[in-house]
Amino acid sequence: MQTFKIYKTTMLLVVLGLAALMPAGCKKGYFDAVPKDLVSTDIIFKDKTETENWLAGVYAILIDPWSTTAGSARYFAAWTEELDLNTPSSQGNGSLGPLSQVDNWTSCYQGIRLANIFMANVENSQTNLLKEPNGAALVQQYKGEARFLRAYYYWTLMKLYGPVVLVGDKVGSPDDDYQVPRNSWSECVNYVLAEMEVAKGMVPERHISLATGADDPSQTGRINKLIVDAVRSQVTLFDASPLYNGNTDYAGFKNKDGKQLMNTSFDAARWERAATVSKEAIDHALSYGKKIFTVSNADPFLAAFNSYRDLFLTGWSDEGIWTRTVTAYAAWELDAAPRAANGSPNSNLTPPQEMVDKFRMINGKGIREAGSNYTETGFTNTAKSGFYVAGTSNMYVNREPRFYNTITFNGATIPFVARSGQTYVQFWPAGNSGNANGSETRFSRTGYLVRKNTNPARNLSNNAGNVVRPAMYIRLAELYLNYAEALNESNPGNADILTYLNAIRMRGGIPALEPGLSKEDMRKQIRQERLIELCYEGQRFYDVRRWKVAGDPENRQGGDFAGMNIGVGTGLSDPAFYARTRTSTRFWYDKYYLHPIMQREMNRNLKLVQAPGY
Repeated sequence: MQTFKIYKTTMLLVVLGLAALMPAGCKKGYFDAVPKDLVSTDIIFKDKTETENWLAGVYAILIDPWSTTAGSARYFAAWTEELDLNTPSSQGNGSLGPLSQVDNWTSCYQGIRLANIFMANVENSQTNLLKEPNGAALVQQYKGEARFLRAYYYWTLMKLYGPVVLVGDKVGSPDDDYQVPRNSWSECVNYVLAEMEVAKGMVPERHISLATGADDPSQTGRINKLIVDAVRSQVTLFDASPLYNGNTDYAGFKNKDGKQLMNTSFDAARWERAATVSKEAIDHALSYGKKIFTVSNADPFLAAFNSYRDLFLTGWSDEGIWTRTVTAYAAWELDAAPRAANGSPNSNLTPPQEMVDKFRMINGKGIREAGSNYTETGFTNTAKSGFYVAGTSNMYVNREPRFYNTITFNGATIPFVARSGQTYVQFWPAGNSGNANGSETRFSRTGYLVRKNTNPARNLSNNAGNVVRPAMYIRLAELYLNYAEALNESNPGNADILTYLNAIRMRGGIPALEPGLSKEDMRKQIRQERLIELCYEGQRFYDVRRWKVAGDPENRQGGDFAGMNIGVGTGLSDPAFYARTRTSTRFWYDKYYLHPIMQREMNRNLKLVQAPGY
């Protein structure tokens, strides 16, 4: 009989709102009945509720993308040009190293261990779970969920650290030898894909309510076959990308026995596999009933604007593939809100000018392209009802609809229920959302705030108009962009590239691209589309790395970053406010493409080798 120290908060936290895994409440004194907080697996897995609690604990390692938790989408946005916060990341200030890093290593290996213990014990012959009418099938389903989650935690580690240590199925004991080297990148990829394929055969296509015979909304977020296929699309896309496929910079990245850890020879077949897997995931999603969410309106601009805004409020049920019901969207909204909103906003999600400049014009052209009609001089005499007032800078006029969904700027309508008497956002010092000449602490340091995933009907003072909604780990638009990218690399000119890319562009309110672009020009368009469509969803941090472009001028992650001159100006149309002003200086070194393993792990496992450059 094995015993393990179990922390109640880990065991009982059900992060996805899973009714089937939701404990009715831990029996009073249950854990306290075992000396020294040690609970035997025989005791836990004998009980159906505690067995399901354990599986909930495996799910609990998943990170809420809208939270401030290290490793969340929101957290990593501050490591890119998506956000410019008062406190820079350890990458931004140049201190990232084995003593100052993101510690996803510990939590993910905890999740892997919890999954291994679960799979080793869930078929305990004494469990009353097997006595359920569908007990045997339920056990296999639960094992499949745990198996997928174990593979997913490896995948989470790999995206950050590169090749990791695969520990297999064995539940370690104190007497085991934990001096274990990294596996190679290819070994890790092959293992994760193989494990996901096995898990796919064990989890259901859908989680059906026995009462209604339809999808059970209380099971939202539980692993199903479609989720597995969608994550496989991510894995194969990364595996084909330049950082991992033919990167000679990692020729010296070897274990102590000389084993090569990264692929230094380019393999075009990896792009072909990524395209095939992504198309399979898309077809599966469409057959499942998923679709690119759109809202109809006679005005094409409003149709595009409302589609992208409502995607995160209600459209997730159409487009979301893997969702999470318990999420910190309400805290995100407080941080995105200017002081002109009713209540007590925090106003600290501040994009730099470099992010603002990424958005195209309504004609689909970048602001620096010929024919874009972009200008940074002058002010509009015409208000755009619901978007900005007369007197707003011309730099914010005639931008693509997603710009107005994503960025709050000087002169923009207030993104929530407004304070009495306020109609638009004022970021100059004495304005309703300015720094009050240095006396206010809740203001944007760049003259911008994030608007994405906010609800204009919400009153931050009394929570009226709140729309409860989940977060999307993966949505169909990502799969479309995965497929377009992989197909352009493996089969440039294929008609499907424009079919799937243009579906996202047109939902976003910009014109479709015409055939005839070169592979290189199409690559730029696809990458720009990913940046805009998926911003603040955790993609940019990894995209600039897997593409190996963090040092390129148009994708740079280091150097000076700017905003508006928020310390000056006396009104909306004061040119002094709109002078580009340095707000931060960030560092980028190529070693940051992979994160370092924390030093304490290096000290414990002497066979580990550190990522190059640290």
